[in-house]
Amino acid sequence: MSGIRLEGARTLFYKEVLRFWKVSFQTVAAPVLTAVLYLLIFGHVLEDHVKVYGHVAYTAFLIPGLVMMSVLQNSFANSSSSLIQSKITGNLVFVLLTPLSHWAWFLAYVGASVVRGLAVGVGVFAVTAWFAPPGLAQPLWALVFALLGAGMLGALGLIAGLWAEKFDQMAAFQNFIIMPMTFLSGVFYSVHSLPAFWQGVSHLNPFFYMIDGFRHGFFGVSDVSPWLSLAIVGASFLVVSGIALTLLKRGYKIRG
Repeated sequence: MSGIRLEGARTLFYKEVLRFWKVSFQTVAAPVLTAVLYLLIFGHVLEDHVKVYGHVAYTAFLIPGLVMMSVLQNSFANSSSSLIQSKITGNLVFVLLTPLSHWAWFLAYVGASVVRGLAVGVGVFAVTAWFAPPGLAQPLWALVFALLGAGMLGALGLIAGLWAEKFDQMAAFQNFIIMPMTFLSGVFYSVHSLPAFWQGVSHLNPFFYMIDGFRHGFFGVSDVSPWLSLAIVGASFLVVSGIALTLLKRGYKIRG
């Protein structure tokens, strides 16, 4: 039985990857174009007015933030959109009929979300680095935070997809939770440029530690210790994954 379940998890993972890859012009190319537009606009306007880390050009500083923002948003979008679409169209019943455990569901949906997030992130980096190559001082840090961030947002997308019953609920979750936390995480600025109060608020946002830790992999410097960021992001990933697994095990809003 375990072999059947493992094979089923691989099949579901392949199905989820194929789902977004067949429309890659929308799911991969479009987010890359959006990130490039952000870079062109913010880089052009603020290049000569914002100084970060003393020696890093603003455009180069902006690139890792845009890459990680794209990874997070698309990882969330993959698992959440897949679940809500399957629930509304009614084809989720065909997955429920299989002998898949909650672990298999989790690995398949989150794994596919990580693949999409990293695919978009690589695309964004490949295109934007042409404007101002940021370099990779410590690539292992960048890889670890990209994987943890994509995994966490994939699991959060599972929770949102399980909770939502219609598309406007999903849109509300993304517009009022994911988008604000992403844009207020230091993508476009260094937290040290903020007043003390807003610095404290930023430190309550786990997305800030994902962005800051990822950026450390490029420049070798960051607003907070990368070890602190790793601890907070790792703990957040475990908590969100635990909630997602619990909901899947109970069949929350997917089983009568």
